[in-house]
Amino acid sequence: MIRLIYSVLMFFVLLSNVKGQDVKVTAAFDSSRIYIGDQIKFKVTVDQPADLQLTIVSFKDSLTKNIEILSEPVIDTTKRDGRMIIEHNYLITSFDTGYYQLPPVYVEMQNDSDVKRFYSDYTFLEVVYPDIAPPDNADIFDIIAPYKAPLSLGEILPWLLTVLIICALAYFAFRLYKKYKKQKVDEEVIELLEPAHIIAFRELEKLKDENLCRQGEIKLYYTKLTEILRQYLENRFGVNSLELTTDETLTMLLQSGFKKNKNYDRLKNILEVADMVKFAKYNPNTSDNETCFSEAWNFVDDTKSIVNENITVENDKISEGGAE
Repeated sequence: MIRLIYSVLMFFVLLSNVKGQDVKVTAAFDSSRIYIGDQIKFKVTVDQPADLQLTIVSFKDSLTKNIEILSEPVIDTTKRDGRMIIEHNYLITSFDTGYYQLPPVYVEMQNDSDVKRFYSDYTFLEVVYPDIAPPDNADIFDIIAPYKAPLSLGEILPWLLTVLIICALAYFAFRLYKKYKKQKVDEEVIELLEPAHIIAFRELEKLKDENLCRQGEIKLYYTKLTEILRQYLENRFGVNSLELTTDETLTMLLQSGFKKNKNYDRLKNILEVADMVKFAKYNPNTSDNETCFSEAWNFVDDTKSIVNENITVENDKISEGGAE
C-alpha cells in the first residue's frame, strides 16, 4: 500500500517536471551588430501550453544600460494545437558604442507555495561607429556643391496664380479709376456749361428768400452774400476769391483785365461793408442791407457773359470793366 502511494506521488512529480520543461523562452535581436543610432527590434518569445498561466516580465525604458526602448512592446499571441506562443516586440536603439550582454529574460509561474521561473539564453549586441574613414590609397575630391533641384509645376503654379490675380485686380482697379475720373470730368464739364451769372442769380434769390436780416442774422447774411460774389468771380474771371482777402481779391481782379469803374466800386463797397460786419461788429440798417443786395445783383448783371448759339459773346461792358 505504501509503495502504491509512493508511485502515485512520483507520477505527479514527473508530470509536473514534464509540464514545466514544456515552457520555452527565447530572446533575440534582429541583428547582433548595429551602427550607433540604428533602430532594430528585440523580440521575446514564450512557447507554452495554452492552459498554463505565466507572467511575462516587461521592460520599461531600457533593456540594459545604454540600450534604450523607443516604444512600448507590440504583443502578438498565437494559439495552435494546444500550444500558445506569445511574442513581445520592442523597438530599441543605442547611442553608445560597445559590446553589450543582456541577462536572460524570464517568465514566472506562481504556485501555491513557490514561484517557478523559466529563463531564456543570454543575448548579445555590438554597437559600433560607421566606418567612414577612406582607405589610405583613396583619391581625395572637393566637396560636391549642393544639387539644385529643378522647379516643378506644383511649385510654380501658386506663384503664377498669385501674379495673375494681382494683375487682374490691378486691371479692374485701373478701369474703375478711369470710369470714375471720366464721370467726374463729365460732371465738371456739365457744371461749367452753366453760365456763372445764372448760378449767382440763383444763389442770390435763395439768400433773399431766407430773410436772414429780419431774423437778426446780419453776420450770416453778409457772409453768404460775399461767398456768392466770390464764387462768381472765380467762375467768371478765374479769380480764386474764396481763398483771398478783400484787398487780394480786388488786386487779382484788376490783374485779370477788369478796370476800375462803377462795377469795381460796387464790389469793393460790398466786400468792405461785409468785412466790417464780420470783423468790426458793424451793424448796418435795413436800407444798407437792401442796398448791398441790389448792388451785388447789378454787379453780376453788368459783368455777365451772353451765350448765344453755343458761342460766348462778351458783353460790351466787360471789355470796359462794366458800365461806367
